Amino acid sequence: MNIQYRKPTIDETDRVCYIVQHTVAEVYPDYYPQTIVDFFVRLHSIDNIKKDIEQGKIGVLVKDGEIIGTGTHTENHITRVYVLPEFQGQGFGSMIMDELEKEIFASYDYCELDTSIPACIFYENRGYKTVKHIKYDIGDGAFMIYEIMRKEKNELHN
Repeated sequence: MNIQYRKPTIDETDRVCYIVQHTVAEVYPDYYPQTIVDFFVRLHSIDNIKKDIEQGKIGVLVKDGEIIGTGTHTENHITRVYVLPEFQGQGFGSMIMDELEKEIFASYDYCELDTSIPACIFYENRGYKTVKHIKYDIGDGAFMIYEIMRKEKNELHN
């Protein structure tokens, strides 16, 4: 098995977008009402992903030549960590997080992220602690509740 973490090219925007959109469509309906799922789809639009690729904020995990996961960070804030459902539970999310944390901890004393319900335990197991709960109005009377989690540099995952 050949695994590589790297920056995607602009030509790979569609693949990164597919990973995010497909994972949201497959996983999130088990945790969120459709209004919230639709919000995530809009938030992670192809235009937003393309902009982040152009700005060098996105990394991709490539297994045997196929992009199977992605992670994004802006300064010390991690966003958009997704692994295709068929590859989840095999350590690939941890590989992406290891790379993101390595990049961030080279310049910052802590990483911060907004976590979806399906990912809370994953991040907690990596040493992240909840620092704030947020209630975000997405419109039409719908609210999304999520946690902001933080990991200090001195709490690196073993």
